Amino acid sequence: MQIAMVLYDRFTALDIVGPYEALSRLPDARVDFVAETAGPVRADTGFLALMADKALADVPHPDVVVLPGGPGTFAEIENEVLLEWLRTADGTSTWTTSVCSGSLLLGAAGLLAGRRATSHWLALDFLPQYGAEPTGDRVVADGKYITAAGVSSGIDMGLTLVGKIAGDEHAQAVQLLTEYDPQPPYDAGSPQKAPAYLVEEFRTNSRFSLM
Repeated sequence: MQIAMVLYDRFTALDIVGPYEALSRLPDARVDFVAETAGPVRADTGFLALMADKALADVPHPDVVVLPGGPGTFAEIENEVLLEWLRTADGTSTWTTSVCSGSLLLGAAGLLAGRRATSHWLALDFLPQYGAEPTGDRVVADGKYITAAGVSSGIDMGLTLVGKIAGDEHAQAVQLLTEYDPQPPYDAGSPQKAPAYLVEEFRTNSRFSLM
């Protein structure tokens, strides 16, 4: 099973590393990090780069597509090379997935029209312009399309997909071995729970926006 994990400039690292930790433990998995051109691709903070060992053109028909989000999403919406690759890969993929604002790229490629999908809470309002039905759920499965909400939810998406492919017991084993047992020190992980002033600041202050 070939899993294509897509990188682009200013992606969010956990969006791709979280699913990688789960999906790389699938039986017979082969994980390829891919980008428009092979080589290092820098994440949104500027501190970390991941290596794309292959160009998009080298992996035209993966079994699974994993697309991260991040501040770079809005530039990539205009990248027809990436969008056309997504359409081609989706034509034969078994699963097409995204994390965070990566769902906007699936939408821009025309893959989410008429489907339920999620995204980072700051990006949900953009989904309807691509014909998608936004939902605030953490992970949304609609046919072969699985979208995850913001950043850390990519781990949940990865485990969800492991369960669908290899069964619940295997997914539980992966969860146990990665000791994924969240017990955060704060209860502010969603706009419904976080202090209202923080939510408003992120909504209105461009320093914190996805754009």
